[in-house]
Amino acid sequence: MTRHDAVVIGAGLGGLTAAAVLARAGRRVLVLERSNSVGGAASSYKVGDLFVEGSLHETSNPQSGSDPKHDILARAGVRDAVDWIPSGQFYQVRGGLLHRAFNLPDNFTAARDALTTDFPQHRIAITQLLDELRFAASALTHGHASVTQTDGRNDQLSLAQKLDDAFGNDEAVKCVFAANLAYYHDDPATLPWRVFAEAQGRYFLNGACFIHGGSQRLSSALARAIRAAGGQVLLRRAASNIAFDVDGHPIAVSHTRRDGSDRQIAHGARLIVNAAPGAIMALLPKANSAAWSEAYASRQPSISLFTLTLGLSAAPSHFGISSYSTQLLPDWMSHFNQYAGATRLMRREPDGRLPPLSIVDYAAIDAGIPAPPYVLSIIGPDHIDNWQGLSVDQYRVKRDVWQRALIAYLNVEFPGLADAVVATSFNTAHSVQTYLGIPHGAVYGFAPAAGPGSPRTPLPHVYLASAYAGVGGYTGVIEAANTCADMILGES
Repeated sequence: MTRHDAVVIGAGLGGLTAAAVLARAGRRVLVLERSNSVGGAASSYKVGDLFVEGSLHETSNPQSGSDPKHDILARAGVRDAVDWIPSGQFYQVRGGLLHRAFNLPDNFTAARDALTTDFPQHRIAITQLLDELRFAASALTHGHASVTQTDGRNDQLSLAQKLDDAFGNDEAVKCVFAANLAYYHDDPATLPWRVFAEAQGRYFLNGACFIHGGSQRLSSALARAIRAAGGQVLLRRAASNIAFDVDGHPIAVSHTRRDGSDRQIAHGARLIVNAAPGAIMALLPKANSAAWSEAYASRQPSISLFTLTLGLSAAPSHFGISSYSTQLLPDWMSHFNQYAGATRLMRREPDGRLPPLSIVDYAAIDAGIPAPPYVLSIIGPDHIDNWQGLSVDQYRVKRDVWQRALIAYLNVEFPGLADAVVATSFNTAHSVQTYLGIPHGAVYGFAPAAGPGSPRTPLPHVYLASAYAGVGGYTGVIEAANTCADMILGES
């Protein structure tokens, strides 16, 4: 009987990172994944000829020594296994209250110059806010107190309150400063300033980038690192039951093929869950499930997102898309705080009110994405309630109606684009919940208002390594997985 030091349920980015760190530290690791490939949300795949990126648009560049992923991915053996391609700038903002497009660079000096040139009346406030972002991102890197820990009032402020304090009633500069809100949350009134400052500051401190060839490259590199260090990654194996000893410690995980056949037992001293806490309730004995349920019952889910991927017959630049990342704000959003209202727009039929969109043109950089068709990825705020109570046919019809509305809306901003669409893939909050097993389609784990999650769970020797184990998002998942691995190394 092989006894593993850690059994990992789920081969998403968090589970793979934790497993790679542990395996390279000499621990015997087994990863179980029910799907045909590793990665979870951090995957890239094809729908016909259309390349679809499952999650990654931009991340802060781990090639920079000050980025939190720099040391973690090196520790996991994969930092140099993929190519990190700079995006050229942070993002461009169009629409909304802006009379012309605004380009925001991805470094502090250039960002300050661009913002103060267009909004000179806010020069002092812009400089102060950027300084706070710099301090927040730098302090985390060097293990010092963050900006929120050195200013008690900042610790209590939301993003909306902070921007109101800085810019008063000037909504245009607020929209520019935080146009990429969907990278973190869907409501500036409930997003803590400290969370925004730390995450946004990393982009300005380290630059923005994309993984050449897509996020699947990193997930696959992590799986190779686990195997090279003597660990195992088993695909098409679904965990069916978790057994505990009399002291409440996990001792074994039963797993089967997806059809329930070929039951096997993996014995392990530690269990890592790379999933939403609620997703494994059915695997727990009754004696353990009550404590587990109670620990997470009050935590609210994060933002949900839809992703519309378009394949175009011509490069997006042909239609006026001039940036790798574009934040397109709707005309109805006259106040930044109205962003929260976009989450429920898709509950109805399209009525001309479209949500704010983040648009990524992979052809704008050396992204390593095959073309043609040229890939344009569009994300926006969504909510699981928008798709509840529908039959399969009703869901498909409604999704198609909204897809046409989104393409028509993009065609107004970028004339001619609609006629160039040759392939589409549309994933909603319902898609995320169904195919990735994430309740509510909550792509970033828990909502940030109640503070970050933790790898430690109410059950001894059971850990989380997912977006639910820290602050959600690409960097947050990798950080949480590293913390999870350190906890196990420190205890075993």
